[in-house]
Amino acid sequence: MTQKHRIGIIGCGGIAFGKHMPALQKQPNAEMVAFCDIDEARAREASEKFGSSDARVYTHYMELLSDSSLDIVHVCTPNDSHADISIAALEAGKHVMCEKPMAKTAADARRMVEAAKRTGKKLTIGYQNRFRSDSQYLKSLCEEGVLGEIYYAKAHAIRRRAVPTWGVFLDEEKQGGGPLIDIGTHALDLTLWMMDNYKPKVVLGTAFHKLSKKANAANAWGSWDPEKFTVEDSAMAMITMQNGATIMLESSWAINMLHTGEAKTTLCGTEGGADMEDGLRINGEKNSKLFTNRIELEAGGVDFYDGSKDDPAELEARLWLQAIEQDSEPLVTPEQACVVSEILEAVYESSKTGKAIYFD
Repeated sequence: MTQKHRIGIIGCGGIAFGKHMPALQKQPNAEMVAFCDIDEARAREASEKFGSSDARVYTHYMELLSDSSLDIVHVCTPNDSHADISIAALEAGKHVMCEKPMAKTAADARRMVEAAKRTGKKLTIGYQNRFRSDSQYLKSLCEEGVLGEIYYAKAHAIRRRAVPTWGVFLDEEKQGGGPLIDIGTHALDLTLWMMDNYKPKVVLGTAFHKLSKKANAANAWGSWDPEKFTVEDSAMAMITMQNGATIMLESSWAINMLHTGEAKTTLCGTEGGADMEDGLRINGEKNSKLFTNRIELEAGGVDFYDGSKDDPAELEARLWLQAIEQDSEPLVTPEQACVVSEILEAVYESSKTGKAIYFD
């Protein structure tokens, strides 16, 4: 019998219950044996639903990390604690999957990269949208050069009215920002990954506090309290890379726009283009004629040789464990995720100062 990875979950909130724990539960080579949350009742609930028969419950992450039998930790806490917990886990000899964004600040993200290098342990960040079937297929086209040189792109993360009103989402101190750092981060990660371009030159951005000021607003999860809405409701940016390639980034939880969509990218290359507007569409020119092809894919899944399909979270978990077993690089590297955090921070800084932010 193959020995299972012994995994600890730190932070037993919505993302742990909705993504990490269900996905890990379906991996035959994994077992969740430790759960930590500042609310002991939530940690106990997670243990009872997803834990092994001998699973333990903690209210402080350092107690969990003292268990030498654990080899992997998943960090599912608010953004401001990602770095400290992840670094402590790496130093305790654990491989770490940290939920996105990598950290609240770019400096913290860089500390995490350094800790992974110093300890020799693997670190990855939960950008599960890379594991969607449309994302995987489009990435293969980009790697094959079907689009040519991608010199212009859009990163889309737009909701008309879907502000998360629970937990700490509206708390700038805990999260570091609103829709830009919450959902814009997914769209930006996806776009940079497709372009395989992680060398930003300059960022010009604006964050808005407009609809957040409205009381009794229509919203998917009930109206918000304007007094507690301390993060932006929308943020937009232009990002120019060192090679001149340019990305337009748009993110919002609440905006008067009908054209919506999350974690999507539009790519424009010298040989063709692609977008995720109506499924996955590829456009180009052949024999002096323009064409548009809509790619038919299984929704959310990726076909394997045995015919089974995974949703993005399950594929993310499977390939993460595989990277540990094979001592290979995870699909989402800490260096890539760090660049995402650096660009997001530059957008916020540009908005505050009214100036373009240049990278060294």
